[in-house]
Amino acid sequence: MMSDILNVPSFGMFHNSTINPLLNPVFLHGCVSLIQFLFLVFILVSLVVKRLRVDRTDVSKQSFGCLYYKQALFCCVTLSVFNLSLCFWNSFYWYKNGWNDEKIVTLLHGGLGTLVWLFVSVYLHTIVSNSSTESRKYPFVLRFWWGCFFTVSCYSLVVDYVYYKKTSSSISMFFVSDSVSSFMGLFLFFVGLSYKSEEEGRDGNLEEPLLNSGFVSNKGEISSTYDKASYYSLLTFSWMNSVIAKGNKKPLDLEDIPQLSDIDSVRKVFPVLLNKVESLSNGSTQITTFGLTKALFYIVWKDVVITGLLGLVSSLASFVGPYLIDSFVQYLNGIRAYEYQGFVLVAAFFVSKIIGCFTQRHWYFKLQQAGIRGRSAIVAMIYLKGLTISGQSKQGNSSGEIINFMAVDAERIGDYAWYMHDFWLVFVQVGIALLLLYKTLGLAVISSFIATVLVLLANYPLGNIQEKLQDDLMKSKDKRMKSTSEILRNMRILKLQGWEMKFLSKIIKLRDEEEGALKKYMYTLSMTSFIFWGAPIIVAVATFATCLFAGIPLESGKVLSALATFKILQEPIYNLPDSISVFFQTKVSLDRIATFLRLDDIDSNAINKAPHGSSETAIEIISGNFAWDSSVSSNPTLKDINIRVNHGMRVAVCGTVGSGKSSLLSCILGEVSKVSGSVKVEGTKAYVAQSPWIQSGKIEDNILFGREMDRERYEKVLEACSLKKDLEVLSFGDQTVIGERGINLSGGQKQRIQIARALYQDADIYLFDDPFSAVDAHTGSHLFKECMLQFLDSKTVIYITHQVEFLPAADLILVLRDGRITQAGKYNDILDSGSDFMELVGAHKEALSSIDSIGTTGYQAQSDSSTKNTPNTQNDKTDDISGTQGQLVQEEEREKGRVGFSVYWKYITTAYGGALAPLIVLAQVVFQVLQIGSNYWMAWASPVSASDPAPVEGSTLIIVYVALAAGSAVCILARGLLLATVAYKAATILFHKMHLSIFRSPMSFFDSTPSGRILNRVRNHLLFLFILIFLESRCSKMSRSNTLANGSKQASTDQSAVDMQIPYQVGSFVFAIIQLLGIIAVMSQCAWQVIIVFIPVAGMCIWLQQYYLPSAREMARLVGVCKGPVIQNFSETISGSTTIRSFDQQSRFQDTNLKLNDDFARPKFHAAAAMEWLGIRLDMLSSFTFVVFLIFLISIPEGTIDPSIAGLAVTYGLTLNTLQGWVVWTLTNLENKIISVERILQYSSIPSEPPLVIESNRPDDQWPSQGEVDIRHLQVRYAPHMPLVLRGLTCTFSGGKKTGIVGRTGSGKSTLIQTLFRLVEPAAGQILIDGVNISTIGLHDLRSRLSIIPQDPTMFEGTIRSNLDPLEEYTDDKIWEALDKCQLGDEVRSKEGKLDSPVTENGENWSMGQRQLVCLGRVLLKKSKVLVLDEATASVDTATDGMIQQTLNRHFNDSTVIMIAHRITSVLDSDMVLVLEQGLIEEYDSPTKLLEDKSSSFAKLVAEYSMRSSSSFENLAAT
Repeated sequence: MMSDILNVPSFGMFHNSTINPLLNPVFLHGCVSLIQFLFLVFILVSLVVKRLRVDRTDVSKQSFGCLYYKQALFCCVTLSVFNLSLCFWNSFYWYKNGWNDEKIVTLLHGGLGTLVWLFVSVYLHTIVSNSSTESRKYPFVLRFWWGCFFTVSCYSLVVDYVYYKKTSSSISMFFVSDSVSSFMGLFLFFVGLSYKSEEEGRDGNLEEPLLNSGFVSNKGEISSTYDKASYYSLLTFSWMNSVIAKGNKKPLDLEDIPQLSDIDSVRKVFPVLLNKVESLSNGSTQITTFGLTKALFYIVWKDVVITGLLGLVSSLASFVGPYLIDSFVQYLNGIRAYEYQGFVLVAAFFVSKIIGCFTQRHWYFKLQQAGIRGRSAIVAMIYLKGLTISGQSKQGNSSGEIINFMAVDAERIGDYAWYMHDFWLVFVQVGIALLLLYKTLGLAVISSFIATVLVLLANYPLGNIQEKLQDDLMKSKDKRMKSTSEILRNMRILKLQGWEMKFLSKIIKLRDEEEGALKKYMYTLSMTSFIFWGAPIIVAVATFATCLFAGIPLESGKVLSALATFKILQEPIYNLPDSISVFFQTKVSLDRIATFLRLDDIDSNAINKAPHGSSETAIEIISGNFAWDSSVSSNPTLKDINIRVNHGMRVAVCGTVGSGKSSLLSCILGEVSKVSGSVKVEGTKAYVAQSPWIQSGKIEDNILFGREMDRERYEKVLEACSLKKDLEVLSFGDQTVIGERGINLSGGQKQRIQIARALYQDADIYLFDDPFSAVDAHTGSHLFKECMLQFLDSKTVIYITHQVEFLPAADLILVLRDGRITQAGKYNDILDSGSDFMELVGAHKEALSSIDSIGTTGYQAQSDSSTKNTPNTQNDKTDDISGTQGQLVQEEEREKGRVGFSVYWKYITTAYGGALAPLIVLAQVVFQVLQIGSNYWMAWASPVSASDPAPVEGSTLIIVYVALAAGSAVCILARGLLLATVAYKAATILFHKMHLSIFRSPMSFFDSTPSGRILNRVRNHLLFLFILIFLESRCSKMSRSNTLANGSKQASTDQSAVDMQIPYQVGSFVFAIIQLLGIIAVMSQCAWQVIIVFIPVAGMCIWLQQYYLPSAREMARLVGVCKGPVIQNFSETISGSTTIRSFDQQSRFQDTNLKLNDDFARPKFHAAAAMEWLGIRLDMLSSFTFVVFLIFLISIPEGTIDPSIAGLAVTYGLTLNTLQGWVVWTLTNLENKIISVERILQYSSIPSEPPLVIESNRPDDQWPSQGEVDIRHLQVRYAPHMPLVLRGLTCTFSGGKKTGIVGRTGSGKSTLIQTLFRLVEPAAGQILIDGVNISTIGLHDLRSRLSIIPQDPTMFEGTIRSNLDPLEEYTDDKIWEALDKCQLGDEVRSKEGKLDSPVTENGENWSMGQRQLVCLGRVLLKKSKVLVLDEATASVDTATDGMIQQTLNRHFNDSTVIMIAHRITSVLDSDMVLVLEQGLIEEYDSPTKLLEDKSSSFAKLVAEYSMRSSSSFENLAAT
């Protein structure tokens, strides 16, 4: 009844003089009324002054930039209406019942409150209406008032409640008013602390001009908000408001993340680290691990000192609660040392929580900041080393291993920042805990110490086991990932050969080994978790039992203090072995990186560089001896090299396969170690490698290669390189995005782009390593004429070629054999001077004899003129291309928004249909009940003071406690084992599904998806031991787990997350909820009123979490997205380091790496800050709840509640802020991590290729018996959004005949072959082999019956035997026979390992030509009825080409041979020739008939080849 509420006894201002005025509600509210009056006067004056200052003629209304303006205005209006309502009600009620001092104060308080809040509302609205500049913060006067109002309202509410309890009177109107005011004040106080940054405010008003141009850079980048933050903003992380607010409005992109401050940017940090490393190594490369550690410490030493102090204060603050619990229990029991002791205790609890909150949050953030800074700097140093490392050093470290230095070891070093203080903090924490226990329990602390040491020692055996299992797991993971990476790179050859399922079984076998170690590791983790949770129980039992036997009284306050101390001891007990393990892991990473940094660099003194024009000599080598391996100086790669090249000369280099041609160019570039002699190079260089090195990105960027666009020169380069027609065919022209390693370009297109890159640089010296091998004869002639003879007519050019026809145009020809220059001179001069050159020319002339035999020489002149009249690239437009055009390589999909519940459900039900999930939850619930029960038993069964009788005997006390504690420990063990079982099973099932889906996906998937993107799904780096335990059990290190899971192991991606993180994340969230509910239940039992406070606070926590989550989710995704470019850039740099150095582009690539590093660090840094932004606010709210709870306890009349149970509630309440934050964090991190499941499920449902075997339509064992290939109306495109490549082909390749396919680069030759093997499915039409439609049979049945020598010779890491016979189907004798047939037998016999001779990554220790011969050996073993050669002789000299042709003719004379060749001589002896042009058949007939028609394209091609094989190029060069 309202009358009861308002029936307040007379406690007027001047009554009851024994009450302290500050505890008198009437006096207090009278003072508040006075404050309200003063503020009212002030705000009226402010409004008047502001009104007078406004210039109405020049006011542009802006959108108000402050956060929650509408909500704040609503609160102010509500408070005004509420006070007005109270005034009217009081006036009406007290008018009938008389007046007194109290009623006058109440009415005055309400009336002034109405006016104050009305004018505050008007003032707030006026700011919006008349603001000529966009405000970011609320005016100081408002923020000050809201803070005072909240503080006074809370204090008044406490006084009202205390008075109500002491007088046992009805609730006063003051209590109602102050309750509403406290709740509203809390929101307004929070709003006052929040503000928008300038950038965010501007984002909300898109029409406003950018007045403050200094805030946003010219590139649209947001400058660092951390740099410009005030002290208060730094303290509360309010500088993150703008990012979080923007993330709440829209998905964050990288452009929305502010730049790093100078102290964190790698651009500033890396030079400091580099200088320090150089000073510590005395200018040499011999940096030690200790020196590298000192250099890293130098760039973060300030953070080390600050975090050490913060960690110490945080640790000290954590012990204040346990220290005060005994005093608090005694106070509740009526034993009070002085007046207001209860308030002093509450204040001490509150201050310690606040100090702990702020120091812990800044401690964690500064640790992450230091780690990010150190990681970025070390990555930049590794990258710089990758740019300068010598070829010999690179051979000892595969590209994957070097990338691991950046992706794993550098990350680990950054993560160690978390643990750098743990060694000494552990001893501080244990020491303080033992001192506290000694104060509480006396000599029983000795038992505590012994038990602590025993538990500590018990961790070591498990730690050793885990370390061994971790090593085994790491090795098996590395082995699997290495194999997976190689398979993905070469998936095309696997599918062509029909080997993909065999290699999948290889991956599955490796995964089985890994799963064995994984299973043991996860069950060991369950034991570790069991010890972690059991440690406090063991120490507690030992301590309490000692007290019992020693006669030390166990009072409830002391027991609760000891239990709280044991809980804190839990962490340092476990941390020490953990920290030791992490220390040694980090030391290993530092050793690995230091060893890498000590590797030999390219010798900068190997060549003497001089500026162009210093002399007439461009290149001079005198008595040069060079070796790739400098340690084998007795047998150098190149011997006695003496050459002199003047400016403007054209020098040709030729020789047989493996003679040292490429090595000669490398020694001019300074890539090969110089054993003796001298090398002089004058001017700038440009280099075209034999294997095209193309960067991912636009074609234009690959050609410009860092130079400014000169449109005129650019167009000339495109014309010279015959690229214009290719760009017209491509949907986006030169803006087409090139896939990884140029996957969506033909071999010829990649080579011509590489040549265009060199030409555009306008260098002085050009080095070409067999650039014409990958292009057709027509294009090769055009390139040689336009590029070599015309575009570079005034330049110094050295070119390697296997095409003898290009040699006469050279001013100097160098003939190499076995690393020596055996002949040197002009073409005619050396023709008869030695056998080596004659052998090459003889093989070439023999190939040309086939042309002479057909009688083509008679019309050379006519075809010459015909060729001149025929443009090299047709100007006719192609037919309209059907289908939507688009980029082949699409941007990686980036999920946005929440992950659907279906993903969670699919994951939970993956293992055993989800049957074990309820058991895991049940184990946790029982554990929580038993744990609370054991602590409840100790609190209840212990006397409150020594004078009180004990409720039970001491033995009963201990026995029951041990039973309950043991039960909870068993539940933890069961929970851990069940969770490990579910995690292992789910990871295994998802792994198998995803890999089967990937291996069965069509080739178009691999063409459009970079292998790095796929590896992101399947990579499985091992998480550190400590991360897993954190994720499962450590609520006390909530933020640390967050950062480690999110930041440290970005290298561990989707499969890693499913293996090791997600099961523990799901479990952690469920466990945290159960623990939180348990704490609330215990606290509510003592004072149910806390629920009134907890509900709105919980609502605010949930609102904060929902407000923070969108930003956190997107920043976590950005961290993953930005990681890829860093690794991809590094990978491309390693593979193209020779090209980069030859163009002197190291500084540009280093700058790119620094930018990518900062781009990766930006979201990582701000994600860490955002977590602390949320954490500090959650901690404040939970501390507020805890303090209100304590105030309720001290306000309850003595004897109302059992002091022991109240003390137990306080013990649990000490962890409320940590646990409340843990719940929010686990939910947030789970949402981020579950994306990995979503991505794996996505890759588990890739559209599959047609079946490998169709049982109902299997060809007979002898198929194909004839080998006839019938192509009917064939149309092909690579993707639905791509144009047609083959546009209606119809022809027949007769069985047992040889068919040559020719055409300019990009005409569709390789596409036709891919369609024959069904790597690409026809869009229309069909192909029949011996009358069987290949689209109706299984893929394995088709591909296993065909053989191919592919365009790109591929060798896998392993041995010669495994490369020739990966399916292990043939005997050694058969393999040796095949090697002899392909002319590799003697080479392999000379190796020490014979058939087991090693093959390095990508076959790098074998020349390109030797790799091609290995591919020939494969088909000789297989001997199929249909053989395809896709430019199989492009990388070998003419003599070797002739040998290959003879071998094929001899062993495949009754097979259908389909040959794509750029050498015309290779197809002249074919039975039929197919000429393709832009996806259409231009000509198809026998070579003889095509040559008879002198206007045919083939005749022109042969005539041009014949013409260029004479001295016509020499004559042209002479002109």
